[in-house]
Amino acid sequence: MRRLKLKTGMLLILSAVLFLTGCTSGEKKSQDTDTRTKTAQRQKAWKKAETSPWGKYPETVTYTLGQMKGTGNSNLPEGETYENNAYTRYLKKILNVQNKNIFMESEEGYDEALNILVKDRNLPDIFLVSDRETLEELVENDLIEDLTDVYKSCASDRIREMYEGYGDELLESGTFDGKLLALPETAIDHGPQLLWLRRDWIEQLGLTEPKTLEEAFSVIQAFQENRMGAEDGEEPVGLVCDPGLVGTISTSYSVDSVFESFGAYPQQWIRGKDGEIVYGSLTEETKTALAYLRELYKKGILDPDFALRAQNNIRDLVVNGKCGAFFGLWWAPNNPLMDQYRKDKNADWQPYYLLLDTKRTTEVYSTFRDTKYVVVRKGYEHPEIVMKILSVLFDYSRYEAEDADEMNSYFALNVDPTARPLMINVDYNEATYMVTRHIREALYGSKDCEDLSAIEQSYFDACKKYLQTDSPSVEEWAAYKSRISAVGLLVDADYHPPAKRYMGDGDSEIPQTLQQLEKKVFIQIIMGKKPVSYFDSFVKEWYRKGGESLTERVRGENLSLVE
Repeated sequence: MRRLKLKTGMLLILSAVLFLTGCTSGEKKSQDTDTRTKTAQRQKAWKKAETSPWGKYPETVTYTLGQMKGTGNSNLPEGETYENNAYTRYLKKILNVQNKNIFMESEEGYDEALNILVKDRNLPDIFLVSDRETLEELVENDLIEDLTDVYKSCASDRIREMYEGYGDELLESGTFDGKLLALPETAIDHGPQLLWLRRDWIEQLGLTEPKTLEEAFSVIQAFQENRMGAEDGEEPVGLVCDPGLVGTISTSYSVDSVFESFGAYPQQWIRGKDGEIVYGSLTEETKTALAYLRELYKKGILDPDFALRAQNNIRDLVVNGKCGAFFGLWWAPNNPLMDQYRKDKNADWQPYYLLLDTKRTTEVYSTFRDTKYVVVRKGYEHPEIVMKILSVLFDYSRYEAEDADEMNSYFALNVDPTARPLMINVDYNEATYMVTRHIREALYGSKDCEDLSAIEQSYFDACKKYLQTDSPSVEEWAAYKSRISAVGLLVDADYHPPAKRYMGDGDSEIPQTLQQLEKKVFIQIIMGKKPVSYFDSFVKEWYRKGGESLTERVRGENLSLVE
């Protein structure tokens, strides 16, 4: 009996051991299965993030960034930084990415500082390139990543549609040997120059608002004769003008409109009357325009001290109420006029589109030399991040999202684009006019405001507040003046940007010596220090000092443009 009990006890113990062993083995198999499942899910999440426009990374991806910073902290709200603002917080929320800025420079010193990093091979993961020579050096030394595949997988359909709207040339400008190595900024059309005048001065003097350039210059002459804006002991300013005379899309205070009214396009390559490519500063039309500017200067309409002015100095004249006229683009209310509005809400600046009937008949050629590009350091493990960021900033947050209000409010707050981690803009070519059309339709009831994109909604809210209050904020004033008053003129005129034709990637840039010669002679002619006939001597000297060989080279490299 005792033996039987012993055997029974042994069997019970053995059964318990086997049972416990079975449980442990089963738990281990279950744990292994869970681990494999989690690993597979994790790999799937990484794969989705790396191959889709707005798939979220399972872990935070921190990237080092080289950024071009704006003045005044890019007008970010108080307490915001380049690493912690509405843009970066939203990108962290949607994509789980975070920038770490290790290289920041203002626009004036950016190219030079970046060149040092390129020479030292000490590059951030992602950075901006704003001159063609640096981009070509990066390509030649194999320092940046191929973005061909990430463009295909991580550019949203709408982003690709935006790029395609500019034709093949835009993306090709960042393509080398069949590889997309740099993402270009889209060349959104900013429209023609507008003449900004102090309408309160016009009313004070009992004048009529101008409809032509001639009438506008008569108004400015009246400003001068009545010493508007000038205190005792000061000379009135007149039409302020940068000594460079011709501007770019990032500058105001030039007199492009005066040249264009005569069919002149200085500082640009154009198709001449004989069908050959010629430098636009050398034409008879430019000579005629200079003669006209000379008369404006003689009458005191053109700022007597224009040759001595710098951009900041001109801006101060505007902000301090010392002048009542300048040429600028539609966004002039954002810069510089916001600052004067803060000082003097009675200063009523009004835009005038005075080249309504001027039709461009000359073929003007563009280049990509001043285009901004975003590139990725060779070897960075997440090159797709740039396409994902662009897709979120310029597509998802504007057209799809319902949680991007803080970020989109930056438009109406006039936060500078340099606050964004990637300082390029990607949008439709006629986006400026599309936005205004839609805002006006919503303001006047023909469009439901719910159908507006995020950027349109932001401006709509600001413009609506401007119309509904007696004391609008400076941001609301600027939003209305720029989007409705200024762009509205172009929309009403049914303005459409002229088709662009691009020159090849050859060296069409004007050497510094020839630029200085041109600037000096043009100023001398306008100020009456040289006769208008001296222009002919200038043209001969320009060709003799290297312009002839430059022109021959440009013509040889761009034969297809004139065939």
